[in-house]
Amino acid sequence: MKGEYCLVRIFVRENDEMEDEKLYSKLLKTLRARGVSGATVLKAILGYGTTGEYHYEGIEVLSYNLPVVVEFVEEEEKANALLEELGKYLKGRLVSIEKVQLWELSSP
Repeated sequence: MKGEYCLVRIFVRENDEMEDEKLYSKLLKTLRARGVSGATVLKAILGYGTTGEYHYEGIEVLSYNLPVVVEFVEEEEKANALLEELGKYLKGRLVSIEKVQLWELSSP
């Protein structure tokens, strides 16, 4: 695998919806349809955002709308194109991009 790769993380909230569907699910389906070989949705157990309010799974009163991260690794050019396409879903949300190296096991 050659080329520059990026790890993209999209931070949303558990209850965010777009077009009558959970946003994280909509993002995952779109990534799959666009040929991304793999993506993961991670649900946080604790977090806070720009409002400073805690979201915590252990206390029922605070356990609503927990942070969720959708992440995938893709070639830099394709990742940027995907983010442009997904922009309509991502307004006001945090997206981080890191350059990464892919590790491959050498043949014996």
